[in-house]
Amino acid sequence: VQLQASGGGMLQAGGSLRLSCAASRRTTSNNAMAWFRQAPGQEREFVAAISWNGGRIAYADSVKGRFTISRDNAKSTVSLQLSSLKPEDTALYYCAAAHRSYASADSSQYAYWGQGTQVTVSS
Repeated sequence: VQLQASGGGMLQAGGSLRLSCAASRRTTSNNAMAWFRQAPGQEREFVAAISWNGGRIAYADSVKGRFTISRDNAKSTVSLQLSSLKPEDTALYYCAAAHRSYASADSSQYAYWGQGTQVTVSS
């Protein structure tokens, strides 16, 4: 499985952005998907996850109420809508696919990773 993330960019605080992740094949329709991010000099951190059918969603406290994760299994895509962006949201955002179907914030549960897309938010 190959994952291709896109949609990153540079914008000012308070703005919105939509990230997309396309999977190379439809096997990911049975797998949980997630977004993680990593800022320079910091550890990779969990952002949001969604179960195989979208029935279970989890968010990091830092993005809850501002970010929305969704998926379209027919198109083998998962998206992350970012709103009310803050400078501290600046990071390289990665999408990931798990072997399992349930959503998890644990990065070790994810076997496949995209290359990352950069989001830069200025104050």
